[in-house]
Amino acid sequence: MEVFLSSAREEVGEKSRKWAAIQRLPTGHRLRRGILTEENGEAKEVDIQRLDEQQLKNLLDKLLNQDEDNEKFLMKLKDRFDRVGIEFPKIEVRMEGLNVDTEAYIGSRALPTLYHFTINFFEGLLNSCHIIKGKKKPFSILHDVSGIIKPGRMTLLLGPPGSGKTTFLLAMAGRLSSDLKLSGRITYNGHGMDEFIPQRTSAYISQHDEHIGEMTVRETLAFSARCQGVGPRYEMLAELSRREKEANIKPDSDIDIFLKILGLDICADIMVGDEMRRGISGGQRKRVTVGEMLVGPARALFMDEISTGLDSSTTFQIVNSIRQAIHILEGTTVISLLQPAPETYELFEDIILLTDGQVVYQGPRENALEFFESVGFKCPERKAEADFLQEVTSRKDQEQYWANKDIPYAYVTVEEFADAFKSFHIGQKLGDKLAIPFDKGRSHPSALTTTKYGVGKKELLKACISRELLLMKRSSAYYTFKMLQLIFMALLMMSLYVRTKKHRNTTMGGQIVMGALFFTMSTIMFNGFAELALTIAKLPVFYKHRDLLFFPPWSYALPTWILKIPITIVEVAIWVAMTYYVVGFEENFTRFLKQFFLLLFINQMASGLFRFIAALGRNMIVANTFGSFGLLLVITLGGFVLSKNEIKKWWEWGYWVSPMMYGQNAMAVNEFLGKSWKRALPNTTEPLGLVVLKSHGLFQEEYWFWIGVGASIGFIFLFNFLFTLALTYLNPFGKPQAVIPEEKPVEKHSDGKENPPVISEENLVENHCDKKEKDIELSHNEKTSSGRSERGAHIQRSVSSESTLAARSRRNEFNRNKKQGMVLPFEPLSITFDNISYAVDTPQEMKSEGVTENRLTLLKGLSGAFRPGVLTALMGVSGAGKSTLMDVLAGRKTGGYIEGSIMISGYPKKQETFARIAGYCEQNDIHSPHITVYESLFFSAWLRLAPEVDMTTKKVP
Repeated sequence: MEVFLSSAREEVGEKSRKWAAIQRLPTGHRLRRGILTEENGEAKEVDIQRLDEQQLKNLLDKLLNQDEDNEKFLMKLKDRFDRVGIEFPKIEVRMEGLNVDTEAYIGSRALPTLYHFTINFFEGLLNSCHIIKGKKKPFSILHDVSGIIKPGRMTLLLGPPGSGKTTFLLAMAGRLSSDLKLSGRITYNGHGMDEFIPQRTSAYISQHDEHIGEMTVRETLAFSARCQGVGPRYEMLAELSRREKEANIKPDSDIDIFLKILGLDICADIMVGDEMRRGISGGQRKRVTVGEMLVGPARALFMDEISTGLDSSTTFQIVNSIRQAIHILEGTTVISLLQPAPETYELFEDIILLTDGQVVYQGPRENALEFFESVGFKCPERKAEADFLQEVTSRKDQEQYWANKDIPYAYVTVEEFADAFKSFHIGQKLGDKLAIPFDKGRSHPSALTTTKYGVGKKELLKACISRELLLMKRSSAYYTFKMLQLIFMALLMMSLYVRTKKHRNTTMGGQIVMGALFFTMSTIMFNGFAELALTIAKLPVFYKHRDLLFFPPWSYALPTWILKIPITIVEVAIWVAMTYYVVGFEENFTRFLKQFFLLLFINQMASGLFRFIAALGRNMIVANTFGSFGLLLVITLGGFVLSKNEIKKWWEWGYWVSPMMYGQNAMAVNEFLGKSWKRALPNTTEPLGLVVLKSHGLFQEEYWFWIGVGASIGFIFLFNFLFTLALTYLNPFGKPQAVIPEEKPVEKHSDGKENPPVISEENLVENHCDKKEKDIELSHNEKTSSGRSERGAHIQRSVSSESTLAARSRRNEFNRNKKQGMVLPFEPLSITFDNISYAVDTPQEMKSEGVTENRLTLLKGLSGAFRPGVLTALMGVSGAGKSTLMDVLAGRKTGGYIEGSIMISGYPKKQETFARIAGYCEQNDIHSPHITVYESLFFSAWLRLAPEVDMTTKKVP
């Protein structure tokens, strides 16, 4: 026993001596050293920057094991800072009188037709010059929004779709579009948005999942953390280390190493537990979107619909983890959820209910139901509170929650709810707090960020370079195909222009060689066209990172250009090596090298041109249109299709600005001024090469080769510079603006008098009922107001229940008797499936990690039945295989291995006929963006009609 105690004392003493040695180091070195306990219990001094992956994994497993949850780990971190008196930065966000307005066209004027686009363009141009008044009408998105978002409390933003939640979160994060007019005041710790960088102080997490598909989850989060940096965490860590040294406090060694890893900006290597390839489920993509911003140093988080695509259990886990971090580290957060589960709803302390752009309620969750009960609405016992709050302001759902059955219900508008909240005691307290300005002296020095980017520009450039290299490696199949395509074109050229040197005694032979040079130029130019699609595919992610201030646009543009040069060298080398001597160009090695370098610059110029067109078009259709037109223009004015002498004077500017003109002249001069073209034609003393050059209107001086090289290099820099400018100043094409429904105009007589509206039987009954209700209401209001609640007469409208209910019953009876439209007969069908299995070939990446199976099974022996008239819910956690099962049953899987049987009403399923009787609504919303909802449904209905239905019947509404 004494032996074991002695050994333990020796280990403790050795660990203390190592710690004392670290404490004697300078602060900069001390922050990079730590003591790591190995699996065998040995304490080892390590350099944090040089920990390998296994050591990082062991550290994480030790800190975040099943016996010690995330909350306890965060408490350890907080306790270490509390012991030396260091406070975490806190941010209190206030909004006072916030209004967000825009302008929108009325009715069909907003449809994106060619006529409307042209009219709107010129109208906007004249309106900006104050010549005419525009036809747009003002449209309010947020109206008079005021409130306080406190640190250390979870705030839930509720509201039906279209209520302005996204606009509210964007305004809080300083990310509003310039097209929107913002008025009012938003402050962080009393500081206006112009006094700091809101995009770095806060983080807006979008409801749209935009990521680069070729990168793994780990790489995506690592790049995000590398660009965002650690913010004030490094300074806090340095101060923590200094105070602990002064107070002679020895921290937990594992926590110490973990903190230093965070401070040295390599935390992304250990914050993701596993790597996920392309093909992850929608719920997993949503988690990556959330994690991309959580790895940064932002202290205020604004999360927009983060539960989209997630099951309730996963949503609860994510929100609970955020809640623990917010409570312990005292962060600020607002999370927008559409339909939170009751257990998720109870994780929040504060509620903001937004409807039609107005705040209906903001305050503690416990007082939300109390407010609505005070205005006459009560949540049923078994009804989820979150669902009640979103439905109680809706016109179609509000009536069912009316609590006072003695007083007939009348719709309460959003404006009336907002006014009632101001007189509610929670609203009054909120107003009193807003009246007292925030004491800026209480703001932590590190709470607000004033630097534009998280790390130095050199580090950002390194991060973008490493990511571009990774993407090029992942796209090796694309570059391999490009080279095979180039080899095929080289073989084609070799077969067309083989041994042209035997034709060098006539001008016709010179024309053949000139054609070979033009073919070479055109192929190299078209080879750069692929950059257009490649650039557009990455633009959505770039715009997201640019707006989040991950990096400056130039640090993205430079690697995209520079790192492609080696590939261009290989491609051009393959082309020149295969074609130069086989075709029979000038047999001179110097001219061989000159053609190689000229084609290299032309290829780079073409790539830069199409990258610029992609950034300018920002859309595949637009960019392809401009790219094809630009390529056609460059080739036409390049000096081969039309010689300089044939181009009209008003198009000469196009000849001089065409990059291909300089390349064509340089290629021709390099070839036709060679020794083999020095011979003169019969009856002339002029060399054959000069005759060919003159016939095409090309220049005959040798120095034009170097002019062509210099011009190509100049165009390379010009197009890449314009590409950078386009990335910097152009924004992605936004979604169509809101459309104000068109009101039907009142018809007038020729004498100017209004025509009476056409009154149908339905309108007659409804108008009679409405008039009777209003008359009864007015009469009763004049007599008594004793039935009203304390909140005032403008919300609860007391009416005589007997007369009003009688009038409403007549209306309901009339509605029941109305025609309900045509009922299309159909035969009820049942679907049964037995022992359904679905498997795919095991990815090579999984095999490299030790997986031995040749097939990866996604569905394992599933059986079930769907009966007509029974609504069946398919449930499961994210990634359980719900979409896969639906795809298999609907016949949408085109790959993989499917086993089992699917029966339709007892008959084996045939996909050809099953597709005519089945409808499959996928989770991805794919629609044509340029047609209305009515046109989309109308077209879909047409496709489902029998072929014998004539056009007249199809157009019946």
